[in-house]
Amino acid sequence: MNNSSISDQRIAKMSFALVYPLYIAKVEKKGRTKEELHQVIEWLTGFDNSKLQELIEGNVTFEQFFQQASLNPNAQLITGLICGYRVEEIENALTQQVRYLDKLVDELAKGRKMEKILRG
Repeated sequence: MNNSSISDQRIAKMSFALVYPLYIAKVEKKGRTKEELHQVIEWLTGFDNSKLQELIEGNVTFEQFFQQASLNPNAQLITGLICGYRVEEIENALTQQVRYLDKLVDELAKGRKMEKILRG
């Protein structure tokens, strides 16, 4: 098993509920809001606030989280570097989806305009 597939498995089994507070802290530290974070998550996944809360309370893994998501058709427009990898070149679909979310959170925290983040 290569390092890439070990990393992919680790990401798949990671709890969304454990990472979610880190997303909130990251965006709020930079002056953005939880509501803006939810808007970004909803754009990518289709999850409204109540569904998002249900998934957090259910302590779902990223694998389960993205299995239930309706990925935005414009998600492939998310490009660039995140964690040292080009998002558009990640081969594992689930890892790419998680990195899409990471990239959107990063853009939100960096103060990018919402219409640019949402690829609209």
